[in-house]
Amino acid sequence: MERFEVVLTNAHGLHARPAGMLVQTSGKFKSEINILKGEIKANAKSLLSMMKLAASKGDQLTVEINGEDADDAAKALKALFDSSFGE
Repeated sequence: MERFEVVLTNAHGLHARPAGMLVQTSGKFKSEINILKGEIKANAKSLLSMMKLAASKGDQLTVEINGEDADDAAKALKALFDSSFGE
């Protein structure tokens, strides 16, 4: 299992475009991927679930990845967050 924390740095938080990028990237992996904001847990492979997080700039999120390709998924998702989703 991989687990790491990130702080959203892009100006508009996890709105539709970055949430879509997150879902698309997560969908490339077999592992179960969840994003947590406080007590709220969202499936990173579901756009609707990701939008329910209502994550804003400065929010701290926890990424949990469980499965056979968890290491590769963690690297890809860290890179996505580190790039501020290209914004």
